[in-house]
Order: sequence, then C-alpha cells, then structure tokens
Amino acid sequence: MQPTKTLLTIKEASRWVSDFLKRDISESNISYLVQYGKVRKYNNRNSVLIDVDDLKNYYQSYRGWREINWKKQLGNDLNWTLSFDHLREKDTTKHVHRLHPYKGKFIPQLVQYFIDDHTDDFKKDVYFKPGDIILDPFAGSGTTLVQAHEMSIHSIGIDVSRFNCLIAETKLLNYDFTSLEEEIKKIQKAITGFETNHNMIDFEYELGLRLAEFNNKYFPSPEFKHKVYTKQIDEEKYGVEKEREFLNIYNELIRKYGIELNHFSAQNFLDKWYIKNVRKEIDFAFEQIKKVQDVRNKKILAIILSRTIRSCRATTHSDLATLKEPQVTTYYCWKHKKICKPIFSIKNWFNRYATDTIYRLKAFSKLKTNSYYTIISADSRTVDIFKEVEKRNKKFFELLSKNKIKGIFTSPPYVGQIDYHEQHAYAYDLFGFKRKDELEIGPLYKGKGTEARASYVEGISRVLLNCKRCLVNDFNVFLVANDKYNLYPAIAQRAGMKIINQFKRPVLNRTERDKSPYSEIIFHLKNGR
Repeated sequence: MQPTKTLLTIKEASRWVSDFLKRDISESNISYLVQYGKVRKYNNRNSVLIDVDDLKNYYQSYRGWREINWKKQLGNDLNWTLSFDHLREKDTTKHVHRLHPYKGKFIPQLVQYFIDDHTDDFKKDVYFKPGDIILDPFAGSGTTLVQAHEMSIHSIGIDVSRFNCLIAETKLLNYDFTSLEEEIKKIQKAITGFETNHNMIDFEYELGLRLAEFNNKYFPSPEFKHKVYTKQIDEEKYGVEKEREFLNIYNELIRKYGIELNHFSAQNFLDKWYIKNVRKEIDFAFEQIKKVQDVRNKKILAIILSRTIRSCRATTHSDLATLKEPQVTTYYCWKHKKICKPIFSIKNWFNRYATDTIYRLKAFSKLKTNSYYTIISADSRTVDIFKEVEKRNKKFFELLSKNKIKGIFTSPPYVGQIDYHEQHAYAYDLFGFKRKDELEIGPLYKGKGTEARASYVEGISRVLLNCKRCLVNDFNVFLVANDKYNLYPAIAQRAGMKIINQFKRPVLNRTERDKSPYSEIIFHLKNGR
C-alpha cells in the first residue's frame, strides 16, 4: 500500500517552500517548476496540485546543494553572493535591459552591486557616487550605461561595433511616446496588409493545427518534460523518431500550398537564413521605417525590426545564439521539448516586440535621471575620449574636463569566444552598417592559441592605457572576465595598474545546452604607479 501524498496548491506550495528554505519563494517560482517538468503536476478539477515530497526532493537536490556542488568543482573562493540566484529572470532583464538580445552581456545587478552606494553589512566600500563619471570601453548593449543613468552617475560608452552603439543609444534616448506609438501603428498596419503568398495564412493555420494535435499526443506538457527530467525516456532517440514522423506531414503541406523556402547556396546573410516570405516582409518593413521623419522613432523602430528578424531566422530555438545550418523544416526542439517549426512571417513577432518595447521604454522612463551619457562608436585603443565627448555634448565635456572619469566598469571580450559583429550579421546586412571585424579584440575567428592570447593581452592593455589618460589618479577599474589563461596579471602590469582584489562569481542560468558549473572573475584594479 502506497503512502498518502500531501498535495498542495500553487499558493500553498509557495508558502511551504518559503518556510522550508527560510526565504521568499513566489507562486511564479512554483509555476515555473511545474511548467518545465521539475516537479510533477496533479490535477484536481480547476486546481494544479503538487506533492510536498517532490518539492522537498527538488530543492534539496538542486537549489539547496547547488552552491556546495559548484564550490567543489570551482573552488571554495566562489563568491555565491554574486550569483544573484534569488532573482527571477524578469529581475535580471528588467526594463530596457531586454530591449534587444545580446550574447555575452552581464546582468544589471552585477553592475549595480559594484557601483551603487551600498550600506549593506557585507559590503561597505563605495566606489562611485551620484555625479561621478564612469566609463565602459567595451559598452556592448549598454548595461553599464543604463544602470549608471538610473543611479544619477554620468557615463561614457565606447564600442567598435556601430550596431552595438545603436542598441545602447535607443535604451537611453528620451521619447515622445504618443508620436512613437502612432508610428508603430502605421508600420504594423502596413506589414499586416502586405502579402507575398496568398496561401501563407491557410498554410500556417493548417500547420499549426497539425502540430498542436501531434504535440499533444506525443509530447504532452508538462508530463513529457517530467519524464525527460527524471530520465524515464530516451529524449534523443524519441525526439528523432517523432521528428521524422511529422516531417512527412510537413512536406505534404509545403507541396499542397506551394510554399517557397530559401536559397541554400546564398552568400548574403538575409537570403541564406530566412524563408522567402520572411525575407520579403523584412525588406518591406524596413522601407516603411525609412520613411519615418523623427530620428529617435526611426532608430527604435529599427531596433524593434532587428529584434524581430533575429527571432525569425531559419534556425532551431537552441541554435539562436550560434547559428549552424539553416532550418527550413519542422524539428524536435531541445528547448521546448516538442516538435517546432521555422518562422514563415514576421507579423506576429513584430507586433509582440513593438508592444514589449513600448512597455520597457516607459518603465525605464520613470527611473531615468538627468545624468549625462555619451556613446561613441570607435576603437577604445585609440579614440580621443575628450574630443569625442566635446563633439557630442558641450556641457558634459565641461564636467569631464573639470572632474575627469572616476573609474571603469566593463566586460572585455573573452579570448576566442564571440565574433561580435557576426552575432548581429542580419542587422549589418539590412542596415548597411560598415563592419569592423578586424578591430575586434580576441574574436572567435582568431582562436585561443598562443598568438591569439598575446594579441589579446596587447589589445586590452592598450585600451586601459588609452582610457587611463582620462581617469582621476585614485581610479577604480572593474573588469569582468573569464581569465582561464591567467592573462590579466600581465594586462594590469602593462597598463601600469595593479590588481588589488578579485571576486570569483558563479554564472547561473546560461542559455547553452552545456549547463556545467562556470565562473567568471571581477578584477578590481587601481593605479600601479
């Protein structure tokens, strides 16, 4: 005779786990566990019920022991406070920080921890205060600048990528929301009325019905996810088998509705990575955006379109960050644990991202301050920071000349990790921005060998030396890096700086399928001369 289970509602489970862990666990946290098959769901009429033992096993085997297990593998010097594991994804992607995807960015809470005026018992040092100027010579998508602006700290961001600078700039601009929303409605109406294949709507409708029927039968959620999580099913074997089975249905519908796919041999990024209907819609949407008169509205509309077309590439959901081969058929999705399909139209995605963008910009507008910011598209090794700020903002230049820069918070590129221009190749192709891949420091295409490492040390050192000319004497520099090759002691020395402290933090919630423990170091440097 099996023991009776103690079943709780989502609300009751939230309270139980909060008491069990002595920390606040929200109902959305519990819903997440159910949705992704981490704990089993029991149905009781209109209520979802969860077994207490399932909850206890999950938190004891995962949350409760994760810190211990990670320290065993990465070392006891791991600073778990900097994991921010108590935060939900909505917290780490708050307001404009999720305005556009960007591979390799750090979470805003990490910036805030080091530059905010903390009075917490565990951290009493104050490195920056309102009115100071902070510099990010590898600005990326602008995380440091946004957080600095929120905390009344003036900021300067430099990045060699013109598109990166556009992302950062649109996060910080002030908008007339009435005007922007009117422009968005015009673009949405135009895109909705644009058709390249009259059969496309009927095709997508029937494909959606057949997919839903198939997935409900063979990949019921969350039961299937739970079976995968508990290893009751061989996911790879089962997924491949069902992928082949549905492919026959997909090919039948492609022939029935006369759907064109793409040019597999195309060299142009947009032609290669988009189904033909999507490609035509992209060009049409961009032509509408080019007609917009207000420059700020035009820029943010371009970012909405860029975010849209990134999601509409013909690739699997698990390969969005690093493209492998064009995916123009249905496939088993490792991310969603079911059969997924390629994208055939940008319409729904553009509407979704337009709504989300307005929401995020408005949320940030309530937090914005009067602090200055400047974004410079240039090579941080050689740029004349004073001159570039003067060209853009005379008042900021006067402040900069008088006070200089208090310090740096940045995440330099890692050796042989990312090709920063290539990750947004779709945007460079569409907008016609000039690519400067040759100026990237430590790109993926140069590898991680001895020559690449030496070039990296030289490049980062030159950036710090150039920026140092604009810093106060008693500066604080924070560099977020994964220094697996121990290059930063040499970098600091060559830049005339010294490492006075380092903080090793676990990196949680990575998007890669490889979820093995991973850490990065925040180096704290000061003047060494």
